Amino acid sequence: MTTAQQQVGSVGLNIGIFVAFVLVTLVFVYRASRSNRTASDYYAAGRSFTGSQNGIAISGDYLSAASFLGIAGAIAVNGYDGFLYSVGFLVAWLVALLLVAELLRNTGKFTMGDVLSFRMRQRPVRAAAATSTLVVSFFYLLAQMAGAGGLIALLLQIPNSNRLGQSIVIGVVGVLMIVYVLVGGMKGTTYVQIIKAGLLVVGAAVMTAWVLGKYGLDFSALLGAAVDASPKGEALLAPGLQYTNKLDFISLGLALVLGTAGLPHILMRFYTVPTAKEARNSVVWAIWLIGIFYLFTLVLGYGAAALVGPEAIAAAPGGVNSAAPLLAFRLGGEVLLGLISAIAFATILAVVAGLTITASASFAHDVYANLLKKGEARPQDEVRVARMTALIVGVVAIVGGILVNGINVAFLVALAFAVAASANLPTLLYSLFWKRFNTMGALFSIYGGLASCVLLIVFSPVVSGPKSVILPNGGFDIFPLENPGIVSIPLSFLLGIVGTFVGRRERFDTEKFAEMEVRSLTGAGAEKAVSH
Repeated sequence: MTTAQQQVGSVGLNIGIFVAFVLVTLVFVYRASRSNRTASDYYAAGRSFTGSQNGIAISGDYLSAASFLGIAGAIAVNGYDGFLYSVGFLVAWLVALLLVAELLRNTGKFTMGDVLSFRMRQRPVRAAAATSTLVVSFFYLLAQMAGAGGLIALLLQIPNSNRLGQSIVIGVVGVLMIVYVLVGGMKGTTYVQIIKAGLLVVGAAVMTAWVLGKYGLDFSALLGAAVDASPKGEALLAPGLQYTNKLDFISLGLALVLGTAGLPHILMRFYTVPTAKEARNSVVWAIWLIGIFYLFTLVLGYGAAALVGPEAIAAAPGGVNSAAPLLAFRLGGEVLLGLISAIAFATILAVVAGLTITASASFAHDVYANLLKKGEARPQDEVRVARMTALIVGVVAIVGGILVNGINVAFLVALAFAVAASANLPTLLYSLFWKRFNTMGALFSIYGGLASCVLLIVFSPVVSGPKSVILPNGGFDIFPLENPGIVSIPLSFLLGIVGTFVGRRERFDTEKFAEMEVRSLTGAGAEKAVSH
């Protein structure tokens, strides 16, 4: 790594912009916290946001560090294979919209457990839903914390060899994230997401226009420059640089496309609007913003390859995840680097806060209020438990982030998508559309999908393979694929069917299923149910 690369930007200016952003967003969070009086306020922002506001917040929740830092780096280094993340994430959103988003909003109250327990036995199903939510949130948090570590390491010029310094950075980010959630709840988190989404799209648009301007608005010329700058040459434009195993490529695509429909923190956002009409309106806003942004990532990725170079990106603090900030520095110097890095950090902070509040809400609402207190918990006690859970989740996220520091964040998010698609999606679809589906089927599907996916990840090259940063050359990478989706997702669907037929035949409540079907499709009765 050269001296020029070591002195990327001004540390003082980077810290100044970073601190200014944190202070501004904390003001919004504090102001929002003063209206948190009930559980609905803390979990769902009192259902007070309009469709446009929630749509922007959804895009803020969805466009994570993987979207900005990870995909740009993946495209810069691996070209075509990296762009698969953009395509998969965007198509995944359409699947979520068509299959589950509005149906869940109409059927539930705060969490996924509300939907699953609508016509099944409360205690086992809520426990399974809470377990799944916590595990999915943990995997997603790993990606965000890894992105935060790499980004701040770049800003403060902490080299990759200084693991202790980068670990301290991840710890500080985790503490700040916990503060946002404890103080602001869903309302404060939503305001941060709205601010962050606007900044991210505008920042990416400016960089995209700047990059294209350097090549006369000719995208082909940009691709040619990227090929010339890459040691991999024209292979940068063809599949196979990262995923030489076609089965791994298919597995990744399957996880990306189906994963969003099972992500609890995305689905929970639909409970923050007052009506089903506003929920649909928020989807329109979200799709436009998300779709436009993913087009930007193609230019940003190849722009980083052309103007920074894959070798310089890999050598920088933060590794592949530093492509977008390094591109900003090459385009606009220290000021643009500081601004883009602040936006990237806002991206991480907003998504982490959303994940944490989702995990804490699931435990407090499903486990504490409905299992332990049997639906008789006081709202203030439920919120208190949610805040305690957020603190624990934050600590666990910090430890996990330190372990995976250095792995591409888009790749880590793909693992979270695989877990979500394996554990949650089959159960949700069966609950909404299959009359015969019962409690045993739900438990088989959730626990079976969750266990198989996590076990396959543990025994994959990600944890102990030659390229792993967790346990390099650990020797127990007996599962050959890096993403287990192609095995664990179909297995979860199959287990749902097996569990339904081999489990104790439950008394089928025709009226309850009919009520759920009407409510999920029309929203009739949903407003009354969630107003308590």
